[in-house]
Amino acid sequence: MQRKPVVQAPVHVVPRKGRGATFNVAHRFESVEREADGDALDAARLEAHDGDLPPLRTEVSFEQAQSILVWNDSPDIYFDRSINPYRGCEHGCVYCYARPTHSYLGLSPGLDFETKLVAKLNAAEVLTQELATPGYRADVINVGSATDAYQPIERELRVTRQVLEVLAAARHPVAIVTKSSLVERDLDLLVPLAQQRLTAVYVSVTTLDHALSRRLEPRAASPTRRLRTIETLARAGVPVCVNVAPIIPFLTEPDMEHIMQAAADAGAAAAFYTVLRLPWEVNPLFQDWLAQHYPERAQRVMNRVRDLHGGKDYDAAFRTRMKGEGVWSALIRQRFDRACARLALQFKRFELRTDLFVPPARDARQQSLF
Repeated sequence: MQRKPVVQAPVHVVPRKGRGATFNVAHRFESVEREADGDALDAARLEAHDGDLPPLRTEVSFEQAQSILVWNDSPDIYFDRSINPYRGCEHGCVYCYARPTHSYLGLSPGLDFETKLVAKLNAAEVLTQELATPGYRADVINVGSATDAYQPIERELRVTRQVLEVLAAARHPVAIVTKSSLVERDLDLLVPLAQQRLTAVYVSVTTLDHALSRRLEPRAASPTRRLRTIETLARAGVPVCVNVAPIIPFLTEPDMEHIMQAAADAGAAAAFYTVLRLPWEVNPLFQDWLAQHYPERAQRVMNRVRDLHGGKDYDAAFRTRMKGEGVWSALIRQRFDRACARLALQFKRFELRTDLFVPPARDARQQSLF
């Protein structure tokens, strides 16, 4: 039986500037639960820092990955393989459904997820070997399904860049999901891939409200900057889809049509959406964030979230986890469909070619004779 995560936040939590999660929730595999004397500890912190906790530094460790392609057979996901060059994500999106993956490292899905990162430095080398495996068949690889492949540390480490170079050389189809403007750096690779119908970029725009964005996803690009990224990619000939995700009732939900309009004006050709998902430890983290930043709306938001998930905080069923169910789900879908029709945005994934794939040499150091 799987353990349920601790659902209560520490007493008197004070949000840290530049971070999404407000505390380090105990992960579901922990056998020992530790709790400080909340009143005394927090009172001391508040006195020492004049009501504001010191910023947390980002720590990066390095991993020599044994494999890099992650396979899935989920019926509601359009790809069956993905690459995540990093573990954890400095963007700090409090709603991120991938936060619980940090539990497998013995780290908290809370502040640890956005401050203790792991980079897979040999990702390109391992990918080369996996693509060269006899019998490998090309299909779309999704880059950035769990953590953003273009988060800030990519600027220096360039692991995602190296992965793209391998895929470009092999003429392998790749779809990128990001909310970072750093993707523009790799236009020299993406444009030739797009010309061969081998790539598309899915840019997530959660809200157009800058103040909300700073609280919700504190180290991600601003909404305006993301729209500019859509425009830059589209003008360069790279197919762009806007991900209106996640839709959070009474927070980001009122922005849905405005986001779609702005993205279409910027050059997006398609749109997609998902509703808020609160698996495992994400649930207490989000609810505490909501209570800290929007206490007057917290109960109203959670009531509608439960309406979307059959009365629960979250339902992981494949049929409904992405879009929800019930009246609210139907209303969101109707609004989305009408906006797509009005703006001529397609509601389907871009079809990428798989027939151009050329397997790399199994030993990257060995040159071809021909």
